[in-house]
Amino acid sequence: MAISTKRVLIYRLGSLGDTLIALPALHLVARAFPQAERRMLTNFPVNVKAPAAAAILEHSNLVHSYFRYVVGMRSPRELISLWWQLLRWRPQVLVYVGSARGVESARRDAQFFRLCGIKHLIGIPLTEDMQQNRWEQQTQTLEPEGARLTRNLSELGDAHLEDPASWDLRLTAAEHARAKEALAAAAGMPVIAVSVGTKVQSKDWGRENWRALLQRLAPLYPNHALALCGASEEAEASDFTAGGWKQSSSTPVINLCGSLSPRESAAVFAMARIFVGHDSGPMHLAAAVQTPCVAIFAARNKPRVWFPYGKQHRIVYHQTDCWGCGLETCIIEKKRCLTSITVDEVITEVRAVLG
Repeated sequence: MAISTKRVLIYRLGSLGDTLIALPALHLVARAFPQAERRMLTNFPVNVKAPAAAAILEHSNLVHSYFRYVVGMRSPRELISLWWQLLRWRPQVLVYVGSARGVESARRDAQFFRLCGIKHLIGIPLTEDMQQNRWEQQTQTLEPEGARLTRNLSELGDAHLEDPASWDLRLTAAEHARAKEALAAAAGMPVIAVSVGTKVQSKDWGRENWRALLQRLAPLYPNHALALCGASEEAEASDFTAGGWKQSSSTPVINLCGSLSPRESAAVFAMARIFVGHDSGPMHLAAAVQTPCVAIFAARNKPRVWFPYGKQHRIVYHQTDCWGCGLETCIIEKKRCLTSITVDEVITEVRAVLG
C-alpha cells in the first residue's frame, strides 16, 4: 500500500503546540509513505499569536502542501467547496491526527472523508479508548497526547517517541544562522531563554511573578545572557519582566519577540542552556530541539498529557481540586492552581537543571 500510494491527506488542526506535539506522528507518516505527496488539512489560525502549521513545518519535508478552512465552519457553500477541493485531489489515504472531540464527532469526520472518496482511513478515534489518554500503570500517570496520537496510528509502525529524531523540525542552515545572528549580543555567553507569553488567561502566571523570577535568577547566573522570545504582541510584557533581570545584572538582555519566525525561535532555543516559560507553543518548540524546559503549568489540563516530551524537563504543576477544568478564562477560582506557584519553586527547578 505504501509503495503504490501517491496522495496522503493528513488531518490536524491547532496552532503551534498542537502541531509540535504531532511531530512524531508526522515523521511516522513520512516513513510509512515516503514516495507519496503528503498534504495537510488544517485550519486558518484562530489567534493573532498562533502561527499557521506551514510556518512551523516549512522546509521539514514532512508535509508538502496544505488545504485550509475556518474552524467551526457551518456555511454549506464553504463545506461544499472544501469537499470539492479534496475530491478533486483524490487522496488515497487519510491519516487522522485530530484532537479528541468525542466519538460522534469522529464518526461525522469519517463520513465526510468517505464522501471525499478516500477509501483507507487511518487513526480516526471511533472508540472511547482511542479518544482517551490511557492511564499508564508503570508511571502512574496519564499517557502524553503525542503518545495517544501515535498509538492510534499503530498500523503504520512504531513512532519511536523516545528518539529525538522523531521530534526533529529539520531546521535549515539559514535558520541556525539567523539564530546565531539574533544572539550575537550575548557575545558567546551561555543563554537562558524565556517566554512569558500565552494565548489564554488561565495559563498566565503573571508579569509580576516573571519579573521577580528574573530578578532572582540574574545574580545566580552572573555570566549568562537572557533571551526573550514570543509574538510581537508579547514584546512589551517581555520588556517589563526583563526589567527584573536588569536590576540585578549587567549581562545582555535580548528581546526577540516578533522578530523571528517560529522555526528561527526554535534555533535560538537550541542554542540556549535552558528554556523557562508557560505551557505554551514556545515551550514545545524548545522541547522539540531537546533543550531542557522548566515549564509552569496551570491545572486546566490533566497532568502529563501536555507536558513537554522527554525526561530532561522540570514541570511546576499544582493539582488543585478543580484540576482538569479546561477553562481558558478562570474567574471564580482566580487561577489558584497557577498563582499558588511561587518564585522559589521555579528557582529550585531552574537550579536543578543549571546547577
